[in-house]
Amino acid sequence: MTYQLKRTQQLYCDNASAWNFFSSPHNLSRITPKDMGFIVVSDLPDGNIYEGMIINYTVSPLLGIPLKWQTEIIQVDNEKSFTDFQKKGPYKLWHHHHEFFPNADGVLMIDTVNYELPFGIIGNIVHDLFIKKKLNNIFNYRYRVLEELFNK
Repeated sequence: MTYQLKRTQQLYCDNASAWNFFSSPHNLSRITPKDMGFIVVSDLPDGNIYEGMIINYTVSPLLGIPLKWQTEIIQVDNEKSFTDFQKKGPYKLWHHHHEFFPNADGVLMIDTVNYELPFGIIGNIVHDLFIKKKLNNIFNYRYRVLEELFNK
């Protein structure tokens, strides 16, 4: 079963500032809870993402057990949107679309994540018992960090 997580957040900054922050893979660990053990292991250049960029991470979402995760940036529309897609990792499907809409107050950011777990019905049960809550906690943390960074 494919699930969707959608979040919006108003950022009180200019579009270029929002874009530069989110399109730098170096900022991912800043907006991920420390207990996730999220580490970018790719040797990435400074600067913004680009189509075809491969990013390797380790993440420890459960009992401190490290998992390898690899995403590819499959779409970039400069200062408007980008999409990362899991090539290897814990999900059967992970497709994360980031959108940025300038407005009178700054930038409305919209995240849409379509994801699917492996293992069929067992994956669905694990989703209901654990994964859904874990993802919501991650995005709640992210929301709080972004409030501190952009809205104070």
